[in-house]
Amino acid sequence: MEEKTITFNEIPEAMSYLIGKMNDLEELIRTSADTQPDPNAWFNIEELCEYLPDRPARQTVYGWVFQKKIPYHKKGKKLQFLKCEIDEWLHTDEKQQESIEYPPIRFNKRRLS
Repeated sequence: MEEKTITFNEIPEAMSYLIGKMNDLEELIRTSADTQPDPNAWFNIEELCEYLPDRPARQTVYGWVFQKKIPYHKKGKKLQFLKCEIDEWLHTDEKQQESIEYPPIRFNKRRLS
């Protein structure tokens, strides 16, 4: 691979290019930070389905609500979900999945004749 040396006259152009790239990165960081959901944000059922990692169907979420497996609030006929409660539910659900102990499997030792 051939190395390229920069001449004294090319330094301002190279610096301008690098400054432009840094500005692009700063803008990207700023816009991505602005798109993070507020912990006190409310989701409707469609927004919740988009937010959840598995992207469940609406009917699945309705089933969880009916079984009281997911935190929700009802305003009139509309279901609403508070982001901080959903985050906590996701976190505790992961812990419960890790801590489940299954009983040992027993095999019938009786021989068939």
